[in-house]
Amino acid sequence: MIVVTGATGNIGRPLTQELVEAGQQVTAVSRHTATVPDGARHVVADLAEPAGLRPALAGAKALFLLLSGDLHSAGASPADIIDEAAASGVRRIVLLSTLGVVTRPLGPTRIAMRSLEDALRESGLKWTVLRPGGFASNALWWAESVRAQRVVAAPFGDVGVPIIDPADIAAVAAACLLDDRHTHGVYELTGPKVITPRQQAEAISAALGSPVRFHELTRGEAKAAMTRSMPAELADDTLEILGSPSPAELRVSPDVQRVVGRAPRPFAEWATRNVAAFR
Repeated sequence: MIVVTGATGNIGRPLTQELVEAGQQVTAVSRHTATVPDGARHVVADLAEPAGLRPALAGAKALFLLLSGDLHSAGASPADIIDEAAASGVRRIVLLSTLGVVTRPLGPTRIAMRSLEDALRESGLKWTVLRPGGFASNALWWAESVRAQRVVAAPFGDVGVPIIDPADIAAVAAACLLDDRHTHGVYELTGPKVITPRQQAEAISAALGSPVRFHELTRGEAKAAMTRSMPAELADDTLEILGSPSPAELRVSPDVQRVVGRAPRPFAEWATRNVAAFR
């Protein structure tokens, strides 16, 4: 059996589906009651209380570990999840980390994630670390304004990074959970090319078949909007990446191709697949 945490999200749901279709027994873990793909068992558990994972981990051979942001806050101890998994008999963990641990290693959340990577390496388990860059699904932030006004409002309209389709992260995770060849692998995951917010708006417009206007926000306007749902420090950090990506953050990685044998999907494909969110 394979346990998938964050199983109702943009990565966990397609990963659960892919594993079920591969004939695996899957336990889908989420913090709240939710519908999961047919064929998977659902368990409600809070990763902030690792002992509560025991019913989900019983009999499991592998774990996909995706942490919510609050598990990096002061007092959190996500390494306890690794210990709990090992004690339950899990022998393989695929950890969703972030490209930021190498491109911007001094931020508090990246320091915490790097520490978790190190704990996994020292656990004695088989492990794989996935380090994605920005997600295509972050475009869902614009869904309400596109539905209401056919507008994408974002800063740095002509500055891009190679964002990745979460379904491609899921495909890589499935391969790493099922194939010993990826044991002790560290994979940087990006999309196929750099794409700007303005170009993303054009792709959403094409998927809808109707015009979508791009409105460029100032950095201050963007920060004011972002701090409604995240700490100011994290908003500043995110804006620094979006506005001034480093060469490492602009690099297109070959690792999706290397692991799954095909190129990562372009943003336009993600937009077409998720167009209902923008209607």
